[in-house]
Amino acid sequence: MNQTHRIVDPASPSYRWCVLFVTSIGALMASLTSGTLVIALPDILRDLHTDIFSLLWIVVGYTLVATVLVLNAGRLADGVGRARSYTLGFVIFTAASILCAIAPNASVLILWRLAQGVGGALLMANATALVTDAFPRLELGKALGINAMVIGAGSILGPVLGGWLTSFGWRTIFWFNVPIGIVGALGAALILVEQSRSDKRVEIDWLGSLLYLVGLMGLMMALAFGGVYGWTTWWVVAGIAGFVIALPVFLVVEWNQHAPLLDLTLFQDRLFAMGNLTGLLNAIARNGVLFLLVFYLQGARGENPVTAGLMLSPLAVGLIVLSPISGALADRYGSRELATAGMLITAVGLAGLMTIGVATPYWQLAAWQLIVGAGSGIFNSPNTSAVMGVVPPNKRGAGAGVRMMLVQSGFVVSIALAIGLVTGSMDPKVMVSIFSGEQVGGQGISLDPFMNALHMAFLAGLIASLVGAVVSMMRGEHRSYEPAAVNPAGGETAPNGGTAG
Repeated sequence: MNQTHRIVDPASPSYRWCVLFVTSIGALMASLTSGTLVIALPDILRDLHTDIFSLLWIVVGYTLVATVLVLNAGRLADGVGRARSYTLGFVIFTAASILCAIAPNASVLILWRLAQGVGGALLMANATALVTDAFPRLELGKALGINAMVIGAGSILGPVLGGWLTSFGWRTIFWFNVPIGIVGALGAALILVEQSRSDKRVEIDWLGSLLYLVGLMGLMMALAFGGVYGWTTWWVVAGIAGFVIALPVFLVVEWNQHAPLLDLTLFQDRLFAMGNLTGLLNAIARNGVLFLLVFYLQGARGENPVTAGLMLSPLAVGLIVLSPISGALADRYGSRELATAGMLITAVGLAGLMTIGVATPYWQLAAWQLIVGAGSGIFNSPNTSAVMGVVPPNKRGAGAGVRMMLVQSGFVVSIALAIGLVTGSMDPKVMVSIFSGEQVGGQGISLDPFMNALHMAFLAGLIASLVGAVVSMMRGEHRSYEPAAVNPAGGETAPNGGTAG
């Protein structure tokens, strides 16, 4: 569609807010889907008569595909247009949601969750880049903060909504995506325009994609099932070997690739490199928390899905309140101190969660969740603004893809590690009964192994948060990308203000 026929004039100041609205629909759909699915997992486990192995793929299969494809999606968007790619993402995600809703068994559900991952990759790779294109640098933090606030709202509503929808059957959580996806697709098609010049020389790095998939999947399988099946099991050993071998080979291939999946030159900017590493560590630290608390509340404490969803809402309150505030503060004062503070506050909340027991008063559980959410709210917007702000306009699709790839990789590692710590600590039958919600409270068994594993998972997140805080302080001062210019001495002034030889 020609830009002159758009329902909003791209040259008008209101256009940027329309972009924010459309990208926020995608963020809301993704965050709602995550929360509603997690709260419905016990029902899926019971209804489809499946096991923890399949459950892992239902949760993480989507993320694994989205993580591997998000970089190619970013490169594709730089070539064919971010607006077109983002619209296509809505279409694929919505169609896959319908197919998930009618899946007859766990294997088919996993297949369509993988298809959802393709749509998710297109959405994730382009949302941040579209906002960065549309907003001036001095308003970018605020805009990204609003995006994060929407994610926080979805995180609050997701478990609560999931608990209610599950009362009508777990399939309704996928049907619920359909009207949101239709509105998002129509909004993207009618509003968004291409604001950056496309690079028509797009090439897909198939070898890099395969190596990254092998490495990440190997790490995920080993972390998740090494404890329960044995670390010497052949496929667990193969997973570890696949990760150890594939990662360095992947980096070598990418460095010498003409059109790499991962543009390693972006990491020559210290702020981009350190900010993305901090984002990875933050994702590892906090993304397993919701997953673990669902099974703690529904299994160990015996809460029903609706009550469990309500009890998880404090985890997102801090995120929704503080994200726009921290984003606006980052625009004015910079990102380093805010992002570091967010990591440290997250660490405090995780340390508090290490003290919970089966009979812990709810106000204590709520308080620690609130602190974890507050840390995430303070961290996310400044860190995203800093990372995206130093990327050249013609590489923002690739830059957004790198950021999302690392965040999603952290999600995969976090969930796999959480499952691995829990499954390796107790009898598999008891573990399945707790995860499915069939085991309510103690009921004649000791829940100490489960609680100890829960504490170990929170400890792993605490360590990741503290390391992330150190890395965050190493990023350098907050700054924006500026095109290189020729200086009187005859050299080029580098984007950070130094002189390139």
